This record gives sequence, structure tokens and C-alpha cells, in this order.
Amino acid sequence: MQSQTATQAHDAYQFNPVILREYDIRGQVGKNLSTDDAYALGKAFGSFVRRKGGSKVAVGYDGRTTSPDMAKHLSDGLLAVGIDVDFVGLGPTPMLYFAVKSRGADGGIMVTGSHNPPDYNGFKMMLQKEPVFGEMIQDIGRVAADGAYETGQGTRTDSDIRADYIARLLQDLTGKRPLKIAWDNGNGAAGEVLRMLTDKLPGEHVLLFDEIDGQFPNHHPDPTVDANLVDLQRVVRDQKCDLGIAFDGDADRIGVVDENGTVLRCDILMTIYARDVLESHPGGAIIGDVKCSQVMFDEISRLGGNAVMWKTGHSLIKDKMRELDAPLAGELSGHIFFADKYYGYDDALYCAVRLINALSDAQGGLSTLTQDLPTLYSTAEVRFDVDEEGKFDIVPRIFANMKQNPIAGTELDDIDGIRVSNEDGWWLCRPSNTQSVLVARAEANSPEGLERLKNMAIAQVKAVGYSLDFDSTGH
Repeated sequence: MQSQTATQAHDAYQFNPVILREYDIRGQVGKNLSTDDAYALGKAFGSFVRRKGGSKVAVGYDGRTTSPDMAKHLSDGLLAVGIDVDFVGLGPTPMLYFAVKSRGADGGIMVTGSHNPPDYNGFKMMLQKEPVFGEMIQDIGRVAADGAYETGQGTRTDSDIRADYIARLLQDLTGKRPLKIAWDNGNGAAGEVLRMLTDKLPGEHVLLFDEIDGQFPNHHPDPTVDANLVDLQRVVRDQKCDLGIAFDGDADRIGVVDENGTVLRCDILMTIYARDVLESHPGGAIIGDVKCSQVMFDEISRLGGNAVMWKTGHSLIKDKMRELDAPLAGELSGHIFFADKYYGYDDALYCAVRLINALSDAQGGLSTLTQDLPTLYSTAEVRFDVDEEGKFDIVPRIFANMKQNPIAGTELDDIDGIRVSNEDGWWLCRPSNTQSVLVARAEANSPEGLERLKNMAIAQVKAVGYSLDFDSTGH
């Protein structure tokens, strides 16, 4: 029977606009996010899926204390508009993505606060063939605001897909060398499946903080912040491990240290993956976001790949991958996407398997896989506060100033914010899509060049009325 649309005024629900972000819905529980939001999102997303001809949505949740309750209310909302719910329970975000891809769901929602503090939570959404982001998220908000839901009654199925997920991860394991690996789960949502995975991997495995604990008692679950890798580095050195691998709170981002405890940034990690991928996809497009090192883009080109620079944001990268049929993409923030042999989403556990393959084939330690790359000098990623209302107007003013007052030998790129390049290297300034900040970074081929680039960036930001301090640690 053709579904009807409910339009009663009492069904209308207004999300706090702050939580409707570019890539997901995320907020502070008790302040701007509640189980009422979860229920309304279930009804709105379910109606959105049904209008696209779908009827089944997978639901998973992370290890935060508020996540089980959020997931229940979300599922109830989906059921209330005629969606069948495949409830896959506690686990990492990529396991939810796997459920959608492998089990034929029309969409999926992961309840997760990712790497945010314990009192945050949120929802990452996807459709079978595309990410849900940007204007789609605003559309879902409008469905709720209008109370324009579908009607019906769905059914809920509880599924334990952990063994299937592990089997799929292991399907592409070719490395047989028995490596000694330290794993830092950071008390995040991957803990149970990480134990299942390492039980089946060759070699010896040292697991840190594998107990799932939404209070994150040991360190914040964000492997892109070096302070959060100190425990992993110590264990790698003390126990003479071949490498260390860390995950964020929902395990869609990876952090890596080599056998010496040296951090491998994700753009450098991408050069290792690119060698293997380009053997199977000669000339293929490999995408990096604007914050990635020039070393990565140059190495991809040297290997015969088509190096593509694109906007920051995991949903934006996934969309660009589909457009270019790219077999691999990555962001400096640790999101790495394999479409080569896999599904094209960001899965840190799968990235770990592919790294084991690469190291297994090497003659020495992980450091030998990057030892021939040029050494560059870079700043940390610095964030500085700006007004949310005018956030997106600031960088275009910098761009316009530099166009009107050109600096000799300098090239400007406005793919995402502004990236300014010259013979010293490059600097970047872009608005964050998730915070009221601008983000800046610089990279040069010499320490002196780095200072010149930093001074140029500071001067250009100052010219539009803001202060940039590269010595600040940011947020």
C-alpha cells in the first residue's frame, strides 16, 4: 500500500541548528542533544530513506554511556515510520558501514561522538551508495521541522555481525610475517572486535586500553594528537614491537608509530598504501585533502598515479572518490579510504590489515618504507577562534587581498580555504566545518623557509583583523 505522510503540527520537531553539522549530527548531551533528538532523527531519516524507495536501515552505537539509550530511541523513531531496523549493536563505525554494504540495507546510522569528550554524542548517517552530508542533513532537519513523516510500522532484527566483519577484514590479509604489534584502542568502540581480529592475526599482539569505556579514563581517543600516543610509543620501544597502531573513539581514523616510536602522519602513511594500490590501478586517481604534505602528492605522481587535492571532510572525500572512481583517498586527520578491494569508506581496522601486508613484504622495519622520502619541516595544525557567523567570509577576504596585492613567485589555490605555495613550500588557512575556528598549517623544505611561510601567513591573517600564532597548540 502507498505510504501516507503525517503532517500533524504536534509531530513537528526543531533540532538545535548547532548540532546539524556538515558531516554528521553531533552535540553535547543534556545541553543541545537528547533522546528526543534521537527519536525525531529516526523518524526524519526514516522518512528520507522511504522517499528514496528504501525500507531497511542498519543501526549501531559506540561505547559512550549515553549511546545505548540514544540507539534505542533512534530505532524506535525509524520503526515508527515503517523502516525495518537491522540493529547491529556495539562496535566501531566501520562495522556499521560494513553492515549497510554487505547486508543490503538502504541506509545506516551510527550513534557516536567519535573523538569528542565523554559528554558529547551524535549520529553518522549513510545511504547504500552515498554519504549523507551537507544539504542532505539540512533536508533531514527540515523533514522534522515540518513534521512531514511517513507512516507505518517497521520490524527490528538484532544481529551480531562481528564475526562476519572480522572475516571480511581478514579476507585481504596477505602478510604472513609474524609481526609484533602494539595496539592502542583508547577505550574506544573497537575493543571487542580488535580482540577478535588480533586473535586471528599472525605474530604477537599487545593490546592497550582495549576495554570499552565511554569515560576514556586513560587518554583522549584521538590519535592525531601526539600526546595521546605517548603510551603506545613507550610500549613499542620497551617491548621492541615492529609498529604501533592507534584508533580514535569509533575506529574510523588511524594513527601509526614505527618501530622507533616515531609518529607516521597519515599523509606519509598514504605513500606506503599508494605503492600497492597503484600496482593494481596504474594511473589511478588518489585523493588527499588540502592539509596533506606535498611529499604525498609528489610521491603519488612519481609512482604513476593521478594525485588529486580535495576538500577536507570524510563525506566530501567519499563523494569525490565516487566521482573519480578513485581506489584510495586519505586525510591528514587519519581518515583513509580504500576502494581497492574494499568498499571505499574509512575503516581504521582495515587500514591496519593493509599496513601489515606492506610491512610483511618489507626487508626491515616500518621506517624503511618511508626512509627515501624527502624530509620536510611543518607546523602543527593550529586553530584560532573566530566568530561563527562570519567564519566563512574571512578566508575569501584573505584570498581577495592576495589577488589584489600579488607576491612574486606565489601561487594561490582556493579548493578549500586558501593554500599558498612558493619555492619554500606552502601554507594553508581554512574554516573548520565543525568548530568556530580557522585552521592553519605550513610546510617547507627548510627551517628557514618555514619561518618565512609562517610570517607570510601571520601577516595575511592580521590584514583581515585576526591573530594567528603557530606556537599555539590550538584546541
